[in-house]
Amino acid sequence: MPLAVIHKLAKEKRQTMTFFSAGFSIFLVSLLASAPAFGQSDATYPQKSIRMVVPFPAGGPTDLLARVVGQKLADRLGQAVVIDNKAGGNTVIGAEIVARAPPDGYTLLMAIDNTLVMNQSLYSKLSYDPIKDFEPITKVATSPLIEVTSTNGPQSLKAALAQAKAQPGSISYGYGTFTSQLGAELIKNSLSISAIGVAYKGSAGTVQGLLSNDVSFIIDGVTTTLPHIQSGKFRALANLGNNPIAALPGLPSVAVEAGIPGFDVAVWIGLVAPRGTPVAIVQKLSNEVALVLAMPDVKEKLAGAGLIADPQPPAAFRSFIQAESVKWTKIIQQADIKIQ
Repeated sequence: MPLAVIHKLAKEKRQTMTFFSAGFSIFLVSLLASAPAFGQSDATYPQKSIRMVVPFPAGGPTDLLARVVGQKLADRLGQAVVIDNKAGGNTVIGAEIVARAPPDGYTLLMAIDNTLVMNQSLYSKLSYDPIKDFEPITKVATSPLIEVTSTNGPQSLKAALAQAKAQPGSISYGYGTFTSQLGAELIKNSLSISAIGVAYKGSAGTVQGLLSNDVSFIIDGVTTTLPHIQSGKFRALANLGNNPIAALPGLPSVAVEAGIPGFDVAVWIGLVAPRGTPVAIVQKLSNEVALVLAMPDVKEKLAGAGLIADPQPPAAFRSFIQAESVKWTKIIQQADIKIQ
């Protein structure tokens, strides 16, 4: 082959390799530039408003918590946090919406224990998987449950229980969450008494049921019942948990008042995102919520509503959910409670 032809072929090969190298470099630069879209960094998050779904009507403790935390998050993140109340279906409706949402950090669920650990034992077919469909962000707060009656109702829990024993079926109680229902079931089973349970959609409906004298007493959080207790319309009978409630000093516990050692039931509330949400975004949200919950004015607002700030990082919250699931599954099976 002539020497001139060889030089020409070599030159063409070098040009081809240079073109390939340049093209590959452009590809690498483009890939690296798109890394945040694959969740490798939280530096640019959030770039638009965040939707926080609350699976209850407006006005209840979970809604109040979401609005207090959401506003502070918006201030810190520089983007609006929009509270979207999706009540119904024992929190299933709101949970399903978030489980099916894009895992990009812009749709979150302010869930309760019922949503994440109990529903799987209550439904034979559940439209979402509490464990597999969500990324735990942080436990947010604990909401003590209290037994409340109207001022013309029983003077004490002991009096209500005595009436239930003497006149089976004469006592009725309202509840807006399954945790409240389960708490009542545990009391009934522990003391072998009969009482009629009435389900409501959230705390607002539960409180209205007592205001209308449709039920003898209710089991609910402090948020919606405290104003009526302070106004004299309601009387608090007992705390289902063992942690003192700052807004109701001296309120006896069910464990002591009803003589059920070890009885301790309270609602916990946590923030989760759709499964697959980037780890960096989950961690950023967890850190920000912890900072918000440490603010004195936030603590004061929550305490006034009977909520106790209780943040947990993602890994610890995941372990907590799994442990709670085991605990409540056993109790639900023993009580033989099913929704459908």
